[in-house]
Amino acid sequence: MNIGIDMMGGDYAPQEAVKGVKQYLLKNSFEQLHLVLFGNEEQLKPLLSENEVPQEKYTIQPTSQVIGMNEHPTKALKEKTDSSIAVGFQHLAAGKIDAFISAGNTGAMMVGAMFSIKVVEGVLRPTISSVIPKPDGSTGLLLDVGLNADCKPEHLNQFAVMGSVFCQYIFGVENPKVGLMNVGEEEGKGNILAQAAYPMLKSNKAINFIGNVEGRDVFRNQADVMVCEGFTGNVILKMAESIYDIAQEQQIDNPYLNRFNFEIYGGTPVLGVEKPVIIGHGISHATAFSNMIDVAVKMLNTDVLGKVKEAVQRI
Repeated sequence: MNIGIDMMGGDYAPQEAVKGVKQYLLKNSFEQLHLVLFGNEEQLKPLLSENEVPQEKYTIQPTSQVIGMNEHPTKALKEKTDSSIAVGFQHLAAGKIDAFISAGNTGAMMVGAMFSIKVVEGVLRPTISSVIPKPDGSTGLLLDVGLNADCKPEHLNQFAVMGSVFCQYIFGVENPKVGLMNVGEEEGKGNILAQAAYPMLKSNKAINFIGNVEGRDVFRNQADVMVCEGFTGNVILKMAESIYDIAQEQQIDNPYLNRFNFEIYGGTPVLGVEKPVIIGHGISHATAFSNMIDVAVKMLNTDVLGKVKEAVQRI
């Protein structure tokens, strides 16, 4: 199992990326795991040595360029072919690594995911999701959270299928409950998209559709998978992130509120592409990098993307 990591992406790279690699390896001892670290070799070597990262567990793939957080994604990938992100996707496409992780330019990661590797046959649009903590200790999944700001009903129908498969195999939830984000519980509520998506989801035998869910249900145990277009999903995601920030500012130490810390979930997997691509937050620290590796390992061990492919093609 070879997992590639963009060591130069993110506000605190490469220091926090190196610390994250060490953190993960201290907690896990998979003999079959090998990490391919993409980045500036002169910067990485002393940091890896200083942090005593076992040399047998990684290989440095030297790169000479970095795609900045504010650069235009497509232009940057074309012009910076020796960047850590571009070279990482080259290796992923060639089968030299099995998964790729980055906390760098989100747009570049999305462009790379959709054009360097194949979109699953039958998938109309790949999607990204976010983990939503529930008061009972469980976790929900919200998608889309920003990749697809405008959607058609068919997109939400596929998001529901992909989210259900991910929730089942990564979170261990049998027969996940799927809800459609809406402004009311009753069938027929909502805008044109919601009204058109409801009957499609209702007739989809591949999911356990429970109907509409409202904003007040997002953090409750109403649904395991909640689907919406990316505009609404991103608003909810950013609101959820602010809950943890406010709790920290107010010095509130609460077990539930602490679970809103994005770092404990690692990053966001792109669902609907052939190989695992994990996108981390730009402000990721060591814990986030460690948990991104963990997400990639779980996705590979469960072959969740293969199961997503099977589920999408069945409908």
